Amino acid sequence: MTSRHPDTVLLELERDTYALEALADLDHPRADAWLAALTVEFAAGAAALDAGPEFPHANLARLRRAGLLSLTVPRALGGREATLAQALKVIRAVARGEPSTALILVMQCIYHLRLQANPNWPATLKERIARDAVERGALINSLRVEPELGSPSRGGLPATIGKREGDHWILNGRKLYSTGSPGLTWFAVWGRTDEASPRVGTWLVHRDTPGIRFGEPWNHLGMRATGSHEVIFEDVHVPLDHAVDLQLPGPSNGMDPVTSLWMNVLLPAIYDGVAHAARDWFVQWAAHRVPSGLDAPLSSLDSFQQTAGRIDALLLNNRVLLDAGATNQIAAAQAPTIKYLVSKHAIEAVELALEASSNPGLSRSNPLERHYRDVLCARIHTPQNDTVLGSLGRAAFAAP
Repeated sequence: MTSRHPDTVLLELERDTYALEALADLDHPRADAWLAALTVEFAAGAAALDAGPEFPHANLARLRRAGLLSLTVPRALGGREATLAQALKVIRAVARGEPSTALILVMQCIYHLRLQANPNWPATLKERIARDAVERGALINSLRVEPELGSPSRGGLPATIGKREGDHWILNGRKLYSTGSPGLTWFAVWGRTDEASPRVGTWLVHRDTPGIRFGEPWNHLGMRATGSHEVIFEDVHVPLDHAVDLQLPGPSNGMDPVTSLWMNVLLPAIYDGVAHAARDWFVQWAAHRVPSGLDAPLSSLDSFQQTAGRIDALLLNNRVLLDAGATNQIAAAQAPTIKYLVSKHAIEAVELALEASSNPGLSRSNPLERHYRDVLCARIHTPQNDTVLGSLGRAAFAAP
């Protein structure tokens, strides 16, 4: 292994110390300045991560050293216990630089948000997972989607099966779209028991457990650095107390209102961040592009000014919606509408920039085509558009 120069190590220590000081109060202007610098840092490596595609190990290490992988862990366990508004600020900054990293961070935040409030987990296990995040930056995520089942939000039982044998469980199954899988310490695997009346729940599996392997690699249009590979579990031994939340299938397995609100604010915030990055590129490009026949930058043309204005109007709308959701000005039942509208506006904003920039916008040498591929992924997250709009429509017709 190649050793690093002492000056490099010292510089990293100084940066980490500054980060911890700057982020001590996430509402302080120093935190804003540090996060703005982080956006620039992450943006510099985003194209290479996308082209590889490569997993953002370095970005996550940066977040780990800054204490941001325990953003929603309670203070009593050493975490930051961030509010939704504070978490939104961090996610916006990360996503504007590199959205795949932001998605992994959102999954981490959401999991730890509700973990300690879950009465169906052993207290010692909850504390272990939380302290692992605080002390080592350990990542955790739910693995739920399967090849045959598709998205669990559409209903159905998982094919992943836990069978009890003596003092442990034997887990077998495969999961798709396992965001962050190359960097996860803990796989929270959704499955069912092999009982006559099967129960569904979560098997908590450490990454070092024998029997885990990667299957089909993540090969997607956008968000290519998320490492959302297929993960296969073959005769994996899981301690008895690592099977949690086992219960009969039913409505109780759905998302609680607090989690729903956080998900429907933080997930679209990723794609709003992508749209902001696309907007910044477009404005800079139009301001510096001087066609020989015009003898002035494209930004001097009314059509380009109107395009920039339309983009900024859409992004202002997004900011108002996200900030309102993050400050409890929108009811949890209406939170999916935030996700629908912010995602729609983000996609439209990038499309406007792409249409106006024409060939340069589609060139692989410019970042706009990457932003477009990334922003389209906003549509795949639960709840999907048909679910949101159908729910709104039923509520409208049910009203007196």
